[in-house]
Amino acid sequence: MPNSPQPFFWYELMTTDLDAAEAFYAAVVGWRAEPFDKTPGMPRYIVMNSSVRGVGGLMTLPEDAAKMGMSPAWLGYIYTKDVDASTKALKEAGGAVHRAPDDIPGVGRFAVVADPQGATFMFLQPNQPEQPPVPATTPGHVGWHELYTSDWKAAFEFYSGQFGWESAGQFDMGEMGIYQTFGAGPESGGGMMNKPPQIPVPVWLFYFNVDAIDAAAKRVADNGGKILMGPMEVPSAQWVVQCQDPQGAHFALLAPVR
Repeated sequence: MPNSPQPFFWYELMTTDLDAAEAFYAAVVGWRAEPFDKTPGMPRYIVMNSSVRGVGGLMTLPEDAAKMGMSPAWLGYIYTKDVDASTKALKEAGGAVHRAPDDIPGVGRFAVVADPQGATFMFLQPNQPEQPPVPATTPGHVGWHELYTSDWKAAFEFYSGQFGWESAGQFDMGEMGIYQTFGAGPESGGGMMNKPPQIPVPVWLFYFNVDAIDAAAKRVADNGGKILMGPMEVPSAQWVVQCQDPQGAHFALLAPVR
């Protein structure tokens, strides 16, 4: 187990319309877009910033990924100090490696992987110094990470063993089963559960913090997105909606008030 928990710390949208996605998320979440042009010859990349710092990036869905059937999607990066060692350990624990460790000039070393149940995420070993975590409620940042999986017990055992995540309690949701919450560091947490039938494969869903859920849901609809679930109050006394952007990527919003 790692000496300290390894959390998600960067998020990336692969989309089919980069300009449209930039405009949509700027309007819905309130992010400020900034082109990333520090690596000559690399595909266009847009960093989305909160008022504090960068939260994630937008890029065009690679052609080879689209040919393999990948649709627009948000993916999360888990921090590591040694991407090669983390990838090796993941594979030995039953995970899959979709892209072996490789370098991103000027950024760091990364890998594209999946847990043993098939949920995809990425590793990143950044070149830059570590940044201190921001409070989990910071507007524009990810306030909750949610895994829909085929076996939540096995998934929790995997993530806790590989990355040092700790149980933060369970909720019995009746017919929907058990919801296992976890802590992945001082300002990073989430939950995992067995996926419902309408979700075809295991996947991570990320909740972006907004000020008020009804106003944010209206911005989603007004800018061409869809509300798939909610608004709904959750046990933390916060409000959530689950959404789909105009290009088809799923995401969610989290707010302290309705």
